[in-house]
Amino acid sequence: MTNQKEYLALAEATLDAIESALDANSAEIEYERNDNVLTLEFADGSKIIVNLQTAMQEIWMAAKAGGFHYRYRDGAWRDTRDGAELFAALSRCATEQAGSAIELSKTV
Repeated sequence: MTNQKEYLALAEATLDAIESALDANSAEIEYERNDNVLTLEFADGSKIIVNLQTAMQEIWMAAKAGGFHYRYRDGAWRDTRDGAELFAALSRCATEQAGSAIELSKTV
């Protein structure tokens, strides 16, 4: 993706979709969005941070499991190392941190 405007539209829509997925999920996950940073907080106080890295045209996620970088390709945000899809990875990390199954589906 080379167009900054296109990146921002897709990335911001993805943050919106994560918020919608959290609202639709019955798990007790508190979240707060401050501009391009979305912070998820779990009952044990642990957090997952999802933020936009505009200069790199990426979405970054920081969780207990580590740090992950995602680039948009083939119609999805894919991990730059292993190709994992963002929502699948976020669901996996949220499940690990919540201690119960969390499924966050993409609705963009």
